[in-house]
Amino acid sequence: MEGMSFTPFERTQRVAVLGGGPGGYEAALAAAQLGAEVTLVERVGIGGSAVLTDVVPSKSLIATADAAVAIAEASDLGVQFYAKGENGKPLKPEIAINLAAVNKRLIALAGQQSEDMRAALLEAGVRVLPGHGRLEGTNAIVVSTGVDGTDFDRIEADTIVVAVGASPRELDSAKPDGKRILTWTQLYDMKALPEHLIVVGSGVTGAEFASAYMNLGAKVTLISSREQVLPGSDQDAARVLEKVFKRGGMQVLSKSRADKVEVTKDGVTATLSDGTTVEGSHCLMAVGSIPNTADIGLQDAGVELTESGHIRVNKVARTSVPNIYAVGDCTNFFPLASVASMQGRTAVFHALGDIVIPLELRKITSNIFTAPEIATVGFSEQDVEDGIADGLVYKLPLAANPRAKMMGIKDGFVKLIARKGSGTVIGGVIVAPKASELIYPIAVAVERRLTVDQVSRVFAAYPSLSSSITDASRAMHKVNIVS
Repeated sequence: MEGMSFTPFERTQRVAVLGGGPGGYEAALAAAQLGAEVTLVERVGIGGSAVLTDVVPSKSLIATADAAVAIAEASDLGVQFYAKGENGKPLKPEIAINLAAVNKRLIALAGQQSEDMRAALLEAGVRVLPGHGRLEGTNAIVVSTGVDGTDFDRIEADTIVVAVGASPRELDSAKPDGKRILTWTQLYDMKALPEHLIVVGSGVTGAEFASAYMNLGAKVTLISSREQVLPGSDQDAARVLEKVFKRGGMQVLSKSRADKVEVTKDGVTATLSDGTTVEGSHCLMAVGSIPNTADIGLQDAGVELTESGHIRVNKVARTSVPNIYAVGDCTNFFPLASVASMQGRTAVFHALGDIVIPLELRKITSNIFTAPEIATVGFSEQDVEDGIADGLVYKLPLAANPRAKMMGIKDGFVKLIARKGSGTVIGGVIVAPKASELIYPIAVAVERRLTVDQVSRVFAAYPSLSSSITDASRAMHKVNIVS
């Protein structure tokens, strides 16, 4: 009617997030930031397994191992530790690891991080609902909230984000008992350093824990079914790490498969496929993970899964159902906490109409927290050899770096990969202490398509480990000259 205005009703978008790990957490925060009505369902605690039993405690354990190594190797730098004995004679002290105290600290750190994340969600206006959730169709999540699982809460949503994570894979032939045969989530119950830890699996998880416990002082045997540790990783990096392992006293059994692991009276026995046995005090099973996607209503809702049970997603984390997104280790994308976080924000931005940049696997930075660390980004040297990328590779040993000499660093390198003709940086590998920090400028170069000449013109502090990146880029100056 003339003289009257009409304002159409606009309902607040409702977003339900199933799982409170890094991906679910970031998705909930992003949705709240964009003005949505957000409910997050989590059954074990905010942060999920990444914070409570995986990334936070494991990397804290590794930091403790690094500290032990720094003390042990301080004498190489001229720092000596002595305690006065009888008649004033100096006694060289031994380094002792109080694993019970270490693990208590790790769990406390994880709990504090979880509480901080929960507080951030509540402050942002997110409704946090503890309990076990499952999808009911495509627009609702049903949550079992009672102690006995009999109370239910139904959450209707316009957009659903599934972030249920993954759990350690268990084998019937080596069933974890939480005491002698352990998954990586059960290590933190140990009160003393294992006398002899057998690690089955030489992927990222197996290598990281093998490295950490070796540096804490335990005897370690690593059983690898492949020819080298870290299958699929940069071969030069894997060779450096295996050399460090063997120099530290670790027994690395390559091309060996553990058929079974049994608990004995005093420890464990691993039987290999060739019939030989390895006896130890404890065994860590690091044989991969399985997504927590069973029996949560995904298939009934029409969400497509892979044969392994992972949720198929595209580059904006969207599933086969338009309003259902999935992020993190439960998807078929890339199992990293940092990727899960980015997927969470990307999913919500896409669902709610904000600016979104689809995720590209080639731009993901990853790090293996062994000692030394191994960081990678972009195309690999194997991609160049296989003809996937038209590039040139240059490797600079870290031992040539003046700061590395000052710090007593002998192992590691910086490797740059640049495209032929243009000289654009398309990949890189760093093997060094704190490689996770050093890889960042290479990641920026890959993301922003910088050339080796542009990277070489950036001033690096002298002396610094990062100057090896500058030196490597300078050495590749002629890569942009077409022959």
